[in-house]
Amino acid sequence: MTLTRSSLALIALAGSAGLLLAALAFQHLGGLYPCILCLWQRWPHLVALLLGLAALKWQGPALPALAGLAVLTSAGIGVYHFGVEQDWWAGLQQCAVNTLADVSSADLLNTDVSVGAPAACDKIAWSLLGLSMAGWNVLASTLLAGLWALAARKS
Repeated sequence: MTLTRSSLALIALAGSAGLLLAALAFQHLGGLYPCILCLWQRWPHLVALLLGLAALKWQGPALPALAGLAVLTSAGIGVYHFGVEQDWWAGLQQCAVNTLADVSSADLLNTDVSVGAPAACDKIAWSLLGLSMAGWNVLASTLLAGLWALAARKS
């Protein structure tokens, strides 16, 4: 079975959409508040989704290549985040903050209340087989970048 450019793009689109949906499910259904680096890892997948949708409409290698660079950006942020979690290097100044766990919805609208910031980047909120969500994002994003590269070659 030979995969076409469109089928590769659809698989890669589904991958980025799945990663975003999983992150939102962990946040809103699982109560795992994201840190700033977690949030930053999401944006390139949204960019890849938009570029991928455009790539389904317009031919050429540029859009799939750009979508691949977007997911590689997420992988790069994920590598940095994984290193912070493992204490291989220091995180950003915004990484050493508290969580929003004790904030009510009324507090979010009250400008007189300090609601803190996202979760600390060096705390692993969830892991599977020894890899945190950042580590899994690195693996998945790298795989998706490969799919986008194949799609770009078929243009």
